[in-house]
This record gives sequence, structure tokens and C-alpha cells, in this order.
Amino acid sequence: MISRTLAAELPDRVGRPVSVAGWVHRRRALKSMSFLVLRDRTGLAQVVLPAAADLPPEETVVRVDGLATANPQAPGGVEVTDAVVTALSEHATAPPFDLYRPTLGATLPVVLDNAAVALRHPRLRARFAVTSASTAGFRSALDGAGFTEVHTPKVVGSATESGANVFGLDYFGRRAFLAQSPQLFKQALVGVFERVYEVGPVFRAEPHDTTRHLAQYTSLDAELGFIADHRDVMAVLRDTVAGMLAAVADRAADALDLLGVELPEVPMEIPVIHFAEAQELLARHTGEDPRGEPDLAPAHERWLSDWASRTHGSDFLYVTGYPMAKRPFYTHPDPGRPEYSNSFDLLFRGVELVTGGQRLHRYSDYLTALSARGEDPEPYRGYLDAFAHGMPPHGGFAIGLERWAARLLGLRNVRETTLFPRDLNRLHP
Repeated sequence: MISRTLAAELPDRVGRPVSVAGWVHRRRALKSMSFLVLRDRTGLAQVVLPAAADLPPEETVVRVDGLATANPQAPGGVEVTDAVVTALSEHATAPPFDLYRPTLGATLPVVLDNAAVALRHPRLRARFAVTSASTAGFRSALDGAGFTEVHTPKVVGSATESGANVFGLDYFGRRAFLAQSPQLFKQALVGVFERVYEVGPVFRAEPHDTTRHLAQYTSLDAELGFIADHRDVMAVLRDTVAGMLAAVADRAADALDLLGVELPEVPMEIPVIHFAEAQELLARHTGEDPRGEPDLAPAHERWLSDWASRTHGSDFLYVTGYPMAKRPFYTHPDPGRPEYSNSFDLLFRGVELVTGGQRLHRYSDYLTALSARGEDPEPYRGYLDAFAHGMPPHGGFAIGLERWAARLLGLRNVRETTLFPRDLNRLHP
């Protein structure tokens, strides 16, 4: 048997026998001949057959043995002639939509209900080539900066980050929870490796039914020690985002071409605005007065992103110094303005993409912070012990992969960049 040739390899096999295999993407029967278009992970291959050939239905898995023949009209300029088709699966049942059409003519709920088949569509599949390349770029950028990849538990014994928004479960008769983030673990591991990152799922039991929230999503987390303040974290994040975009350009170029997407440039210095200054700007120019609010509304994030684009020519904007009242207890306050924090959000094309900042690192500061919030330190004991044994100044960030991909590809809903979304209403497939 001839070894399998992928569709993208056919131009290098002209004039030679080939064996291609994949799914029947489309079939066309003409008076003088028939055509079968085969789809594999690299693209499409056209197969020429006699007019009377029995063509298996779309999505049937087949092997085609024949001769690679040059034809400028065929995908890639090559087609398979003198072909023999062998079915490798039963004849496929027709999906509820035509996968061979340029766009998938179905509503998002129908697509999600039939995700295992819908994701075969080249344009839908291309989105996940971008997420895969983004993850590879995240890893590569941080590997090059001396980080160690870690894998932390997703079942935890204490709902310590914000207890009302966690999923509870029965863990051998004991109460346990799905982890909202690896935050507490990755901080502890700064005391082991100095610089760590993780790619993994996180779970948020928040009753949001919006285009930007999921109950489970993929978080790209990083934490680094021996920093001066949050600005060191921002510098690492800038280089990480640039590395992600470089990897997408390199590894997913065909997907970008298919989707018609141009990648943004990351400025060497991403523009920065303090939270208080952002509120003043919004009050002067939007007809609203958000001053006194502890966070930015989505509409304000969009306005600030437009401002950064107009003023600085940047799709990215750092907003720093969020009020301490809105940030988690482990956030380091600004020494000069203690009501504000050494934290930041990175806005990307109108949406908050990343949250990060400097953390507390002294044991006594944690006890003070918890006391100020009226919280008992006992539930945090396992977490606090690491700081009692000496931790360097540190900070980190987390990127939501699905939100990143949605903004990068110009999609309105994060479910469009999630393979099998889990949200307020969806638990299947």
C-alpha cells in the first residue's frame, strides 16, 4: 500500500501514484465525468471519476488511490485521476447543514448542538488553528523568559477566592469545589520555581448569560517573582502577547487567509492610563460621570479602546490602579495612593482581555488584609503558610483564551471560539 499523501502534499507528487484519505467534502456528477472533493486536516483534494461512478455521500470517510495530475482548475493545482475509491466508514448520515458551502448556514445554537460535525467546516475549524497557535506562542514566549510550566489541581477543598461563585461537588463524602483559577497555587510555586505558567480550565459559577462569559474557559496564567512592581509584570505580558501573535502568524497563516483576518501590531510600549485618569476622561467626553465607581463598565472599556486607537494607534491599552475595593485581597496596594492598587487590566479592541498585578508577599500583610475585610485567616491557612516561609515580591496575569481568540478574529460571541461551550444553559454536547 502506498503511504498516505495529504491534500497539501499533492503538488509535490505530480505524476506519481498517491493514496489520499479523508472525508467526502462534496460530490458532483456531470454527464461526462464525476468529481469528488476530499477533505483532510490540510485542505481539499479533487478526485476525477467516471460519470457512472457510485459516489458515497458527503462526510463518508474514504481512501482514494490514483495518480496526482496537474490541473490549474483544481484545489492546489492538482487532482487525483485514474482513481479508485474505498469507503473506510459506513455511508454517512447527512448533517443538518451543508459543510461544503463557503459559510455555515445555521444559527449559533444549531452549530453548538451539532458541534462534533459543525466543527469540520473549514472556517470553523480554522478558528481553532488560531487558538492552538496562540497557546503555543504563549508557552514559547514564557519558556524563552525562563518560566516553568506547571499543572495545579482543579478540585480544591476551600472556596477562598470568592465563595459564592464556585461549583461545589462531593469529594468522597467531603465538600469540595472546582477551582476558579490557579491563583493561590501559582503564587506558592513562585517560591519554588520563581517563574511559572499554566494552561488549563477554570470554572466560574456566575449566572451570566452574555456574549463574553463562560462557566468554563481556558486560562493562560503566569506568575513571576523578584519584581519591582506591577510594571514588570506588564512588560512580560506585552512580550507574551507579541509572542502569541507571532506564533499565530507563523503556525496559522492558512487559517488567517481563509478567515480574512489581519493581525494587530503590539506597540513596543503599550499605552497606559491610570484608572482615575480614565474616569476623568470618560466624565469629560462621554456625557456620563463614572467617578466613584470601583470598576469600568463594558461601554467604558469600548470607549477607552477607541480612544487608545485614535490617540495612540494601538489596539491595546493598559488601565492601571484599579481601586483596592474591587481587587482580590492578595492585591498589593499602591504605596503612594493606598486606595488604589498595583494592578492592571489590558483592554484589547474594546474588551478587558487580561487582569493582573503585583501581589502581597509578606505574611503579616496578608493577615492585615484579611482582618481589614473581616475575614478569618483559617480557611486560607494552607495558602498563607507559603508566605510565612519567605516569598519574593511577585505578580502575574491571566488571559482568557476564548475571549482573546474572539477579539482577534472579530467574533461577537466567545462561544464561537469554544469547542464545546459550558455556560448558564448549556451542558451538552
